[in-house]
Amino acid sequence: MKASHFRFIGLAAVFALIGMSACSSSGGKAAGRAMAGVPVNAAETIQKDEPLEIPTVGRVEAIQSVSVKALVGGEVTRVYFKEGQDVKKGARLFTIDPRPFEIALKQAEALLEKDRALLENAQSDVARYGGLVTKDYVTKEQYDALVANRDVLAATVKADEANVANARLQLGYTVVSSPLDGRTGSLLIDAGNIIKANDVNSAVVIYQMSPIYVTFSVPEQNLPSIRKYMAEAPLRTDVTPAGSSQAPVSGILTFIDNAIDQATGTITLKATFENTDESLWPGEFLNVRLVLTTEKGVTVVPSQAVQTGQNGLYVYVIKPDMTVDMKAVTVSRTFGQDSIISGGLKPGERVVTDGQLRLVPGAKVEIKSGL
Repeated sequence: MKASHFRFIGLAAVFALIGMSACSSSGGKAAGRAMAGVPVNAAETIQKDEPLEIPTVGRVEAIQSVSVKALVGGEVTRVYFKEGQDVKKGARLFTIDPRPFEIALKQAEALLEKDRALLENAQSDVARYGGLVTKDYVTKEQYDALVANRDVLAATVKADEANVANARLQLGYTVVSSPLDGRTGSLLIDAGNIIKANDVNSAVVIYQMSPIYVTFSVPEQNLPSIRKYMAEAPLRTDVTPAGSSQAPVSGILTFIDNAIDQATGTITLKATFENTDESLWPGEFLNVRLVLTTEKGVTVVPSQAVQTGQNGLYVYVIKPDMTVDMKAVTVSRTFGQDSIISGGLKPGERVVTDGQLRLVPGAKVEIKSGL
């Protein structure tokens, strides 16, 4: 019994020594890792010029759009454009059969000529009888009747001239031309169809493409700043299509609405773009950035360096001995991937941008990338 008991104690002692050796080895590795520091990414606080912008969403709107309708009715004899075609101001769009209007013009001109002949005869009678009435060869009543007839015919001639002008105008309406430079939409009537004068439906809609508006709204609290900076210089407006990575297109703010929308608490603005390449399309929604000014020499850190704690915003600052300290910061605004710091940091300080979850004040760090 005693021999087996001693053998058992001996084996236990061996296992205990092996366990102590393993624990010692594991503890040494952990200590080595602790000495190496927590791996983090870092960046340096810098000073740079940053634009002060108001981001929003806007929509492209044509400065002018015209729903083309016929002013006279008749058969459409010819269409001079294709759907979606660019047209110039004064370019022919379509022609309405002019023959009925040519006939009406000729009738009005003939009636005018007849009444002019009658007027000339009446004027001759008045001139001829004017000398006779002074000699009592004709009565005053006869002479007055001739004068009245002359005046009636003179008024009739004026009415005929107006009728001729109206008939000529109606004939001119048979050629429908573009009232502006723009792009045509869908053609709603083809050659051979009958068109009505001032129909409810338009024959085609034309949108001006260049220049063009982008309309957007901003909260009313931005209005004082916008008016202030607009009084100093024209305000640049940059736009990009939603979800697009293409370079922004720049225009100038040209319109501030005269009232704030009480339902939304916003005010409507419009920026004008030259749009010579027609990259902006009426009805298109865009991301808009209204640039108020450029702030010079502001303190900037990557936005991922800024953390939110119970006491507000803070960053981890890397000290020269490669330990970190927690600093409270004040962020005035963000721009792109940057946070503009108005308090708490100085240019040149290094801040942690990734790995903050494993840090506490005083922890040692090892910079993986960024600096």
